[in-house]
Amino acid sequence: MDEIEFYLEAATETMEGAMKHLNIELSKIRAGKASPAMLEGVMVEYYGVPSPLQNVASITTPDARTITVKPFEKKMVNDIDRAIRNSNLGFSPANDGEVLRISIPPVTEERRRDLVKRVKAEIETAKVNIRNARQDANNSIKKLTKDGVAEDAVKEGEDRVQKLTDKYVAKIDQVFLAKEVDIMSV
Repeated sequence: MDEIEFYLEAATETMEGAMKHLNIELSKIRAGKASPAMLEGVMVEYYGVPSPLQNVASITTPDARTITVKPFEKKMVNDIDRAIRNSNLGFSPANDGEVLRISIPPVTEERRRDLVKRVKAEIETAKVNIRNARQDANNSIKKLTKDGVAEDAVKEGEDRVQKLTDKYVAKIDQVFLAKEVDIMSV
């Protein structure tokens, strides 16, 4: 039974990782409200080394429609401006020489629907990852019958993996509903 517990634990870790990845990806999908997370993944050349934006500047949201980026070193402002413009996020920062200001425009109904489609794609990817973890765990547990583990124990292990899968799929569905409401609310 210890081997089954091992595979259940491994499946749980994989499913938890899928949930974390989903939350990170969904935080990047903006629903018209400014968030520092929108700039995650932007890399800036800092003395010849690509560095995450948050390592070279402070990122704040003074209101729901504005992101401000204040470089730790004043001379970095143009490099940061260029990195944000080249990041394919669709932002055009206003540069006053010291601080970059990014205005987040209100989101149209059509854009909201597109955002929901992107969310659905991320949700489906997460569900596929959960199902892959289930399949890996079940395959590993089935192989235990060759090692002399009772078929009843194997069947119980598969049932537990399915319950775990159902739990994580339900969590993903809840995340989707919450994000959809967030995006579609005006």
